[in-house]
Amino acid sequence: MKNPVIAVALSGGVDSLVAGYLLKQKYKHVFGIHFTTGYEKKPVDTALLENQLGFPVTSIDLSHAFEKKVIEYFIRTYLEGKTPNPCMTCNKKIKFGELLRHVQNMGADFLATGHYATVVNSISFPGKKISRCYLEKGTDPLKDQSYFLSLLSEKQLEKIIFPLSGMVKEDVRQFAKSKHIVPTQPSESQDICFIHDNNFPGFILEKQGLTPQHGNIIDNSEKIIGRHKGLHKYTIGQRRGIDCPAKEPYYVKQIDIKNNILKVCFKKELSKRKFSICQINWNFSDQKIIYDITTKIRYSHKGAVSTLTLNGSIGEVVFDEPQNAITPGQTAVFYKGARVLGAGIIL
Repeated sequence: MKNPVIAVALSGGVDSLVAGYLLKQKYKHVFGIHFTTGYEKKPVDTALLENQLGFPVTSIDLSHAFEKKVIEYFIRTYLEGKTPNPCMTCNKKIKFGELLRHVQNMGADFLATGHYATVVNSISFPGKKISRCYLEKGTDPLKDQSYFLSLLSEKQLEKIIFPLSGMVKEDVRQFAKSKHIVPTQPSESQDICFIHDNNFPGFILEKQGLTPQHGNIIDNSEKIIGRHKGLHKYTIGQRRGIDCPAKEPYYVKQIDIKNNILKVCFKKELSKRKFSICQINWNFSDQKIIYDITTKIRYSHKGAVSTLTLNGSIGEVVFDEPQNAITPGQTAVFYKGARVLGAGIIL
């Protein structure tokens, strides 16, 4: 494609601004797009973005889709006793779902963002046909966001550019400084964007109009050792909030929604070697059993060697060594070196 039209998603943060600046140097036709979810602390001034980047920036309201596809999913999953990762759902269904379709309707061939990850596709190697478009880790190991993008389909990846894939965060900061790029949203949130006080239980109760349902806390021997104040307050592996004195701290082992019971254990009893997954997004070979891959069971997990057995959209993962706090609702992501092979939801 000789002169592709590139849309760049702009949050107002330094990463997306630098991504936009780099694209402007490389491509002739670039425009910016900012989307709102209805949960912003303050609005972004798109005129300020236009002045800095030198191309038009428009805003789109995706609050309805965000509520239906992210918020409702988040609450429903928590109330099922599982722990969702709403950022992954947002990437798949909002940023590279609703937003991608919107910019394509505006004439864009590709959507770019400031993510730290790598897409290997035809635009990565101009003039060379890539048989399969796939995702790889970003260069910066401290900022790599491939985990959060692992549910994207090959069809989505074909339309995505990550200009920061070869950069580390400090390089981005220094580049922005040298080019006098000033973020309009200077702080980077490490929390879920729509819960400003990090109070997950309060958010869920308020949204659903519910009152907490207290119930029993039991240990591994099925002995009642205390009372919980609502299962929506807990996630697998959690230590805080159990409030049951013992010779060593208790951790959440199981959330029994049907019987309103919280099962806890000591840390040494929390590990498991295998688990099942569903809703698999696979982007590698047609093998049914894949050996010696690295599986991450959450973003902060460093990953561990495992074997994956696939059966359509479901599968089983067996680790070489037991892993702590394998949590239903979270996403398991599979790697071979830097390449993302696929991902699935932990059952």
